[in-house]
Amino acid sequence: MSSNRDGKRFLIPPSRRLTWDLLWFHTAVPLCAHDRRMSLAETAACRQTATQRISWPALFLKAAGLAAVEFPELRQTWFRWPCAHLYQHPHSVAVVTVQREINGEPWLFWGRIPQPEQLTLLQIQERIDQFRQEDPQRVFRQALRLAKLPLLLRRAVWWWNLNVDPRSRARRLGTSFLSTLAGRGVEIQLPPSVHTACFTYGPLDEQGRCRVTLAYDHRIMDGARVAAILECMEKLLTGTLLQELRDH
Repeated sequence: MSSNRDGKRFLIPPSRRLTWDLLWFHTAVPLCAHDRRMSLAETAACRQTATQRISWPALFLKAAGLAAVEFPELRQTWFRWPCAHLYQHPHSVAVVTVQREINGEPWLFWGRIPQPEQLTLLQIQERIDQFRQEDPQRVFRQALRLAKLPLLLRRAVWWWNLNVDPRSRARRLGTSFLSTLAGRGVEIQLPPSVHTACFTYGPLDEQGRCRVTLAYDHRIMDGARVAAILECMEKLLTGTLLQELRDH
C-alpha cells in the first residue's frame, strides 16, 4: 500500500472480491429485462395479519420455483463448451443475495435454497433467516475461503463451476437468482447475474402494486415467454401462495 497527502492506494479488500468476480463473468451473459406491475395488496394485507412472519423474498422465491415447473427455461443454462448447448436441471435451486457485516466491512453473499417449490413458506423463511442472522463465518464458510484465494486461482474456480459440470453448476451457483432492495425503498433496474433468470422487485406503492422485473438470458427465451412467466408469478402470489399465507 502506498499513500501521500493527496490520497492512498490499497489492494481490493476480500469483502469486494466475490462481487468483482461475479461482475467479471456477468459480462458473458446477454441479459435483457422486462417488468410487470403486480397488484399485491391482498397478499400484503394477509402478510400483516399472519401469525408467523413470512418475508416478501420467501414469497417470490417460492413463486419463481413454482413457475419453473411450468416454464422449464427457468431451469436451463447456456453452455459454450465444448460446443453451444443447453442444460436443464431437474429442479430449481434458488439463490438470494444476502448482505452481512464482518469485522466492520459489508459483504455480499449468495444463499442457496434447493427446490423452493417443494418447501413451505415457513421452511423457506427459516433458510433466509439463517442466512441473515446466523454466524456468517459458518453459513458462508466456502465463500469466505474462496475470497481469500489469489485472483487467478479464484477465477479458475469460478470458471470451473460455470463451465465444466452442469449439475455441479446448478447445485453450487443455482438456477435462478433474487436480488432486491425493496425493504429500503429502492428499485434495482438490472441486477448483474450469471443466471438465466434474475428476479427483482421494488417497494409497494399506496395501491399495493410493485414493479417486478425478470432479467433473462435472451439466448434461451424471448420477451413473450418472460411476460407469461411474470403473469404466472402474479397469479401464484395472489392465489396459491396467498392461500398458504392464510392457512398459517
